Amino acid sequence: MSVRAEKVGSLIKEEISVIIQRKLSEPSNGFITVTDVRMSADLRIAKVYVSIFGPPDVKEKTLKMIEANKKEIRSLIGSRIRLKFTPEIHFHLDETLDRVETINNLIKQIHNGK
Repeated sequence: MSVRAEKVGSLIKEEISVIIQRKLSEPSNGFITVTDVRMSADLRIAKVYVSIFGPPDVKEKTLKMIEANKKEIRSLIGSRIRLKFTPEIHFHLDETLDRVETINNLIKQIHNGK
């Protein structure tokens, strides 16, 4: 990824985090964290990875809510960041923390078994 794509991705990550925190944060949703944004080479597509803390049904409901508000989020990004094109946003669930927790639990079970 180019330096410009990384800088734009970082800026979009900050803006989406603020938008989600201020506009979409509700107690019924899980705790939402934007973990990464990867931009395409032409800066027209942003893959946004979000981590959602909560049970699987809450994660699914929260991701659907984010998807439903995708147009509003894109519009707000376009008004806050000066770019030739406002990138199309694709949200993806980042399950890295869940995998880390599973691996840590397995390691604890191995050590407790000895």
